[in-house]
Amino acid sequence: MTPPFVLLVVAKAPVPGLAKTRLCPPATPAQAAGIAAAALLDTLDAVCAVPGALPVVAMTGDLGAAARGTEIGTALRGATVIPQRGWDFGARLANAHADAAAVHTGLPILQIGMDTPQVTPESLAAAAAPVLHHGHDSVLGPATDGGWWALGLAEPRHAQVLAGVPMSRDDTGERTLRALTASGLRPARAAELSDVDTMVDARAVAAACPGGRFARAVAAVGGQAVA
Repeated sequence: MTPPFVLLVVAKAPVPGLAKTRLCPPATPAQAAGIAAAALLDTLDAVCAVPGALPVVAMTGDLGAAARGTEIGTALRGATVIPQRGWDFGARLANAHADAAAVHTGLPILQIGMDTPQVTPESLAAAAAPVLHHGHDSVLGPATDGGWWALGLAEPRHAQVLAGVPMSRDDTGERTLRALTASGLRPARAAELSDVDTMVDARAVAAACPGGRFARAVAAVGGQAVA
C-alpha cells in the first residue's frame, strides 16, 4: 500500500502573450497558451490518479484570462490550490514546499511543474518511490536541458535550499544537486525527462504522449499530424 504523500504542481495560468512565448513562432500567442493549458490539464489528470497522492497546486497568474481557464478551474477542484509567493522562481519553489507542508503536515512531497505532460500516474509513482518506499531522504529527476523536472523530499523543510539556486539555466540541475548534498541530503535519481521550452521540445514530447490534449494542441500548430 502506498503511504500518503503530497504531489505538488507548480503552475502558471496560460495567458496568451505570457505563456510559452518561446513557442512563437511558429505558434501564435493563442496557440502557445493553448499548448500550455493542455500541458497543465494532462499533468493534473496524471497527478490526480496517483495512488496515495494528495494533489496541491501552487498557482500564479490570472486564470480568468487564461486559455481553457474554465476547464482548468474545474480540474483544480481535485486539488488544494495555494498561491505562489516569492521574489524569484527559486524562492517561489521553496515557499510552495513550505506552504504545501503547512496544508499536509508531516508528509513527504514530490514537486513537479507543468512542462512534462508526458508524465503518467505510474511514472510519478516511480519518481516518488525512493522517498516513499526505499528510505531515501530525497530524489531529483533531471531534465534533458540541464534542469530538473521533479524533486522529492522526505522533509519538505529542505526545499529552502532552492531559494539560493539560479533557475532556468543549463546547469540548474547540477546546482540543485550540489545544494541538496551541501545540506546533508543524498538524492536518488529519478528518470530523465524532456520538458517543453521550444516547439522542437513540444513535438518530441507530443510524440511520447500522442493520445492527450497536449499532442492535439501541438498538432494544431503548422498542420502537424498526431501520430
